Amino acid sequence: MSAARPLTTLRAIAVTLTLPLLLTACGYGSEAKKDDTADKGNVAADGKQLSATEVRIGYFPNLTHATALVGLQEGLIQKELGGTTIKPQAFNAGPSEIEALNGGSLDIGFIGPSPAINGFVKSKGSNLRIISGSASGGVKLVVNPDKIKTLDDLKGKKIATPQKGNTQDVAFLNWISEKGWSVDPESGKGDVSVVRTDNKVTPDAFKQGSIDGAWVPEPTASKLVSDGGSVLLDESTLWPDKKFVITNIIVSQKFLKEHPDVVEAVLRGTVKTNEWINANPDKAKASANAKLEAEGGKPLDAKIIDPAWQSILVTDDPLAATLKTQADHAVKAKLIEQPDLTGIYDLTLLNKVLKAVGKPEVSDAGLGAK
Repeated sequence: MSAARPLTTLRAIAVTLTLPLLLTACGYGSEAKKDDTADKGNVAADGKQLSATEVRIGYFPNLTHATALVGLQEGLIQKELGGTTIKPQAFNAGPSEIEALNGGSLDIGFIGPSPAINGFVKSKGSNLRIISGSASGGVKLVVNPDKIKTLDDLKGKKIATPQKGNTQDVAFLNWISEKGWSVDPESGKGDVSVVRTDNKVTPDAFKQGSIDGAWVPEPTASKLVSDGGSVLLDESTLWPDKKFVITNIIVSQKFLKEHPDVVEAVLRGTVKTNEWINANPDKAKASANAKLEAEGGKPLDAKIIDPAWQSILVTDDPLAATLKTQADHAVKAKLIEQPDLTGIYDLTLLNKVLKAVGKPEVSDAGLGAK
């Protein structure tokens, strides 16, 4: 199993701007210069001719997608692709990214476990494969301390999650169930009011008092804390070894079949990115913030990015056993029927890349393609 070390603290970044309204689906042509790549003939860093002229990569402008943010910002993924151009696309939530992958407008994506499971199940296993891990942790329950002082105080309160059926929504519904409380998964009504709210508007809703708290990923969680919220629960404390998958890397099965060399090059880039992040935590955090600023026009204030960064682990390991547990939680919440996840993973290329750099192989927990 590959090492997953904490993203350590960076010296304070001297900025005073607030959390950017980043979350919009768009492409960023600055990531690839056509004139530079045209003469390379798709030759990758290892000198091999690649089979595709471009690869479309999706991700969220969230710190839980640090591998994508840093890998794109530093050119570490593009370097492995050589003349194969990256076409990046930013998404707000998993379902829209899955739609793009299914619709043929996306080849590879960084995404949470719940939308990956839903996409795999709805296509009856025909549209995607998980090919690597990316991150663990970085999810917190932040509340208004004037209204909520203990976990039991959540009963009767309004708590936001990013979207119905997304990874945090499933986790919160499961937590509610384990408390012995009841919530209708469709409407969000019950002993706790689950309010599905876009991450970009959650901070305003919190400040206005229309929600009492939120179960959200970073950096939204730390933004709420900076606005007077209090961390009542870090989701990592609910998991063995405090590790659970928050971000995977998925690929269209069609693209994997037709361009395995390109997929392998991307994975070389992500493995090197994670290694660089862990070796250069200060530079990595600044790099991620620069990427967020480039996309949204505003960097994250140090009081937001510092605590957020500390709670995230980057890892090549997909932590496959925790994905199976999360699927069980979605079943328990009655968001999906019991899925057959056999074949959701194909870690062949990842393990090839890891072996080449002297790292141990990672497990698919028995859920690999046969």
